[in-house]
Amino acid sequence: MSSTIELPTDFAPMKNDLILRAARGEETERAPVWVMRQAGRYLPEFLAVRKDHTFFECCKTPEIACELTMQPIRRFKGLLDAAIIFCDILVVPEAMGLTVEMNPAPSLPNPIRTPEDLARLPKHVDVNKELGYVFEAVNLTRRTLQGEVPLIGFCGAPWTLMAYMVEGGGSKTYQKAKEWLYRWPEASEELLSRIAAVCVDLLVGQVLAGAQMLQVFDSWANELPPSVYQKFALPPCQYIAREVRSKLKELGHEPVPMTLFAKGANTSLTVLAEESGYDTLGLDWCIDPLEARKLVGSKVALQGNADPMLLYGGQEAIQQEVKKMSERFLAGGGGWIANLGHGVTPQVQVDDFRCFLESVHKYSRRDAGSSAAGLSEKL
Repeated sequence: MSSTIELPTDFAPMKNDLILRAARGEETERAPVWVMRQAGRYLPEFLAVRKDHTFFECCKTPEIACELTMQPIRRFKGLLDAAIIFCDILVVPEAMGLTVEMNPAPSLPNPIRTPEDLARLPKHVDVNKELGYVFEAVNLTRRTLQGEVPLIGFCGAPWTLMAYMVEGGGSKTYQKAKEWLYRWPEASEELLSRIAAVCVDLLVGQVLAGAQMLQVFDSWANELPPSVYQKFALPPCQYIAREVRSKLKELGHEPVPMTLFAKGANTSLTVLAEESGYDTLGLDWCIDPLEARKLVGSKVALQGNADPMLLYGGQEAIQQEVKKMSERFLAGGGGWIANLGHGVTPQVQVDDFRCFLESVHKYSRRDAGSSAAGLSEKL
């Protein structure tokens, strides 16, 4: 990280550290809850801001990014246990020299098609110069939160970012990105390594700016067979966890909890728990929480994992499913952070989202978990 950005660090004391304790493996009095994409298009106040600003204008203007991050915290006051900075995983490919557009889906019009295209990428990225706006947004938001809840910083995982950079956007088959892994394994590892280096600096910079937790999003982990995932996608994520901790230690900064959300990599959960280096593993909705706990043991906290489409099922169904989810996680023991198994989607009704949060508060209390205790005894 070159050209250092000096930012204020006179932050208010924390009023709610529930999620930080859960991420470190503690069995908290109730599950802390936040939701991926909680600052987003389901909120009318978000849409009001977006009417006048492009997506990346919102990301790159610290005051707007702060406002969008704060919107769900204000609307659902007392119900959310974390804020996550408003940004996008594709700021990393942009910092590496690729053009990124939102039309409205992500589009990279000049993708990396062959190993020869690696020459177009800089050997070193000055993250403070290219992504300083992220750090400024984090810092402003941490100060605006006034200790109400912790602030999460994040980045995309190298495999997911590589897929976007090679495919030129999203994909149904990931043919081009997978072709790289099979046809050009050494070039793939070089590209993944370069991406990981930028991710490390981005995450460290967010912590220095005020982020109190970190999450790495590997949204396309489910596209790879377990052996291929563990050969190509996992090592750069391990590198990120190791290097972020090492750099923070060198800088005299306390470590922060780190979460890896490898969506759909459920067959690799045991390996992830033992070898990934992360404090918390995010789960999608396609694995039973108790089964996940059996696979990971007591080595990590878990995060998840309600089906995002549950939020369209009506409030009675939301309450019933959150109750079931809570019973399974509580029966397994260990640290648990309640969340969806992926992001909240745009057509969700605000009241139904609120019902989800209220249901977590109601059903995830350990002192009211007699049904979970009974379930644990049966199992």
